[in-house]
Amino acid sequence: MQPEFLYSLKTIAYIIASATFIIGLKRMGNAKTARSGNLIAAAGMTLAIIASIFIHVNKTADGYETVETSGFIYTLIFAAIVIGTIIGWVTAKKVQMTKMPELVSMFNGMGGACAALIGLMEFHHNLDNTGALLAIILGLIIGSVSFSGSVIAFLKLNGTMNKPVRLPSYNIINTLVMIGVLAFGAHMVFSGTHSTTLLYLLFASALVYGILFTIPIGGADMPVVISLLNSFTGLAAAFGGFLYDNKVMLTGGILVGSAGTLLTLVMCKAMNRPLSNVIFGAFGGNAASGSGPDVKGSIKDLSVADAAVLLNYSKKVVIVPGYGLAVAQAQHIIHELEVLLEERGVEVKYAIHPVAGRMPGHMNVLLAESNVDYGKLVEMEDINPEFDQTDVVLVVGANDVVNPAAKTDPSSPIYGMPILEVENAKHIIVNKRSMNAGYAGIDNLLFYDPKTSMLFGDAKKVLTELVAELKTM
Repeated sequence: MQPEFLYSLKTIAYIIASATFIIGLKRMGNAKTARSGNLIAAAGMTLAIIASIFIHVNKTADGYETVETSGFIYTLIFAAIVIGTIIGWVTAKKVQMTKMPELVSMFNGMGGACAALIGLMEFHHNLDNTGALLAIILGLIIGSVSFSGSVIAFLKLNGTMNKPVRLPSYNIINTLVMIGVLAFGAHMVFSGTHSTTLLYLLFASALVYGILFTIPIGGADMPVVISLLNSFTGLAAAFGGFLYDNKVMLTGGILVGSAGTLLTLVMCKAMNRPLSNVIFGAFGGNAASGSGPDVKGSIKDLSVADAAVLLNYSKKVVIVPGYGLAVAQAQHIIHELEVLLEERGVEVKYAIHPVAGRMPGHMNVLLAESNVDYGKLVEMEDINPEFDQTDVVLVVGANDVVNPAAKTDPSSPIYGMPILEVENAKHIIVNKRSMNAGYAGIDNLLFYDPKTSMLFGDAKKVLTELVAELKTM
């Protein structure tokens, strides 16, 4: 085939792939269409990969240039694709729902690592091109920060590093290190330095900054961290697109980077944290600096039988899922409870807080796994006005996202954070293993509300008993 035709074919493939990314991302914004959106974007990525591997034609000032690739290179490429596909497929199939945030962090970190490796490999091939060097160094720095930060996030999520580690004046230290890494990168681009040693020193410095950036962050802020690191990876990939003049890589990177940034802003708003605190590593500290008010009052225990009676004679029930539901792997039994109540004429909805769980959309994914109707998943802004017409709110494994201290106590570390206003319901049932505090480390005022009853125990065990009790009525 003529080089002109092949180049046009690759361009068309890239345009189609870019369109599928946009369509897929749009459909992922709705729970009902998210799965099909994911498949559409995956199909576009497959097309882009095929075009990149098999069509090696570049447009130059003198016309079109065909690049020959040896059979050995193709063998290495397809071997890597097969190995990566098998590892990714098996890992994703076996991962438990409670481990999904960790999987997302690690996959995101691998994207950052790829961007960093591109920078390490391509630096010495573009020494005479300042624009290319700038893209290489920025991709190297951002990708390295994303990789090491994602590794730390993974360790925090799986419990290896439960507590945030904060050096004295860590904000100042982190800021100075960030400025130093950027200045080092500018030196590598504009000074004409070609030292391999300095290149790897820059790589190591960026890795260190990624660790310093993430290690002070508490577990409550992990949804924000995941979103922000995801945007970093997208930005690093976009610089790779600039470097290789690869339109589909550029488009994909921009989409991931912008979507991650927007999601970060949404998460910050949901947690009442300014973006500046995220960037400079200050967030997560408020929880440690305050312990909330001295709570006075008593709690009421509730038996499974009494909870079943209360639910059975309700007209409207709202279920608030939290991370405890995922830990207990009780998503299937809670769906069975929902179906059982609806068969008896009870209206059932799920109230979804933006940062419930360990990553953005964690509860949506969890409930989708048990085939809960997407229409029953109601976002915080839409469900809050309905609580005062709700007979019973069943809180399962959620804590800080339903704590009224966020609205009533200015001294609370979560003050100002938008919450699910479950205290407005007629009756509140809270299922928890114990009275332990949530990620913010403070008591939940909701537990002492006269309308609240505590149903202690593992969520799966308690909900199973609750379903069995309802079936006898």
